[in-house]
Amino acid sequence: MKDGALSTPQGQVDDHAWNTGRKMAGNRLLKACIFATGLAGIVAEYVMSTLASYLLGNSVLQWTLTMSIMLFAMGLGSRFSKYIRRGLLDAFVTVELLLSVLCAVSATSTYFLSAYVDWIAPYIYTVSFSIGFLIGLEIPLATRLNDYFEDLHVNISSVMEKDYYGALLGGILFAFVALPYLGLTYTPILLGSVNFLVAAALFFRHRRLLVHLRKLSVGFTLVPIFLAALLLLAKPIVLYGEQQKYVDKVIYQEQTAYQRIVLTQWKEHFWLYLNGNEQFSSYDEERYHEPLVHPAMQISGARERVLVLGGGDGLAVREILKYPDVKEVVLVDLDPAMTRLGQTHPLFLKINRESLKDPRVEIINRDAYTFLKEDPRIFDAIIIDLPDPKTIELARLYTREFYQLTRQHLARGGAVVTQAASPFFSRQAFLSIWKTMEAAGFSAIPYHNNIPTLGEWGWVLGLNARDISTEAIRQKLLSYNFDGLETRFINQDAMKAMLYFGKGELTSREPIKINNQLNLALYRYYKNGSWDLY
Repeated sequence: MKDGALSTPQGQVDDHAWNTGRKMAGNRLLKACIFATGLAGIVAEYVMSTLASYLLGNSVLQWTLTMSIMLFAMGLGSRFSKYIRRGLLDAFVTVELLLSVLCAVSATSTYFLSAYVDWIAPYIYTVSFSIGFLIGLEIPLATRLNDYFEDLHVNISSVMEKDYYGALLGGILFAFVALPYLGLTYTPILLGSVNFLVAAALFFRHRRLLVHLRKLSVGFTLVPIFLAALLLLAKPIVLYGEQQKYVDKVIYQEQTAYQRIVLTQWKEHFWLYLNGNEQFSSYDEERYHEPLVHPAMQISGARERVLVLGGGDGLAVREILKYPDVKEVVLVDLDPAMTRLGQTHPLFLKINRESLKDPRVEIINRDAYTFLKEDPRIFDAIIIDLPDPKTIELARLYTREFYQLTRQHLARGGAVVTQAASPFFSRQAFLSIWKTMEAAGFSAIPYHNNIPTLGEWGWVLGLNARDISTEAIRQKLLSYNFDGLETRFINQDAMKAMLYFGKGELTSREPIKINNQLNLALYRYYKNGSWDLY
């Protein structure tokens, strides 16, 4: 008998109890379990990394930290496994039951606690470590169990092969099925169910070989009850935790493959939040969208074809369609869930005036950078309505290279405008966007406005530097009176006020760096802003 084989309380198995066919069936079952644990293990790592990214921000940092913590814990788990000398099957089944519970409850408990704990990071990292440690126990135990069925040179390769194959399928399912359709509410429960099924398959197939049969039987009674209860209660718990983060009533929430979308309501007004960050309020959104759109539309040489990057809510498109000479609007937004809301949700339809249903509007769900690199079309105006550069991924959409791509898509005399965060809360970030647009070949002019629900906010408008100077842009904007244009806020006086800044607002004590792909200075400027005052 090989050391580490399936064991009875005496650590031995009667070989005569296993005929050849039964041995092959046991081998196939164990391989299937290894495949399933490989699938569940990689999905567990992705779940915790995504959860950390959504709740803590900075996805690159959180994915790096969380994956590193889990891999380190897996190493410790593997080391610890050598101290398990007897009852290997008991140990493996117990690990699967523990993983079932821990994985299933990971996201729900995190969302619930985040409503009461200001800094949820320690809890997320602790859960990640615990899951990683248990995953680390799986492979060594599975390899030692498989030693009964196969020789060493085949055993190691076949166990690792099935584990890696399962990891591939797990990654595909997480990216294309679990996260988009089940979200972080139900994906962990499904994950826990996979671990439970692995444990159940081995438990009922080889129960006569288990050392602690009675204790494990209790586990197999309680764990499915726990999973079923969690399945029923997960959504209310997550919604409760979500509600505690917001002052107003949460009326809609959705976890997409890209972000968490939340709508809140106060009286007749509602707010849109993406990953916990306010995007607009119907209370005063015109103070953002009208300055975003109309200066660029007024100064552009033509307005027949307009490109909008971001703006899946349809509010910028609503303003663009107020110009009768607009023939085509191309809206590029990464998240199809956002544009779907803009097209179908009653609150959005009311506020955006069904702009995304207009036959002149083409919606493309794609990364803005990729679209600019691959689409050959030229536009008279480009409106950039993207989220703030608070992550590495978003900061790349504010680089010199990105603005150079937009310039290549501009018709002669066309204008590009971008939202530029807050000149008050993050002045250096605002200045960096301005300087970066100038470095990309634009004559660029900054302007700002006070939005009650957002605070002081800014934009940067640019035209090709070969065609016009910055001062000429300023004079043109000062001359527009917006007569005949249906607006709620912007007029000639408002435009004049937005072009002027207070003392020192457009200067910095240190030289402002431009934002480029090799040095994402904007991300650092933004993170160092005074957002705690907001």
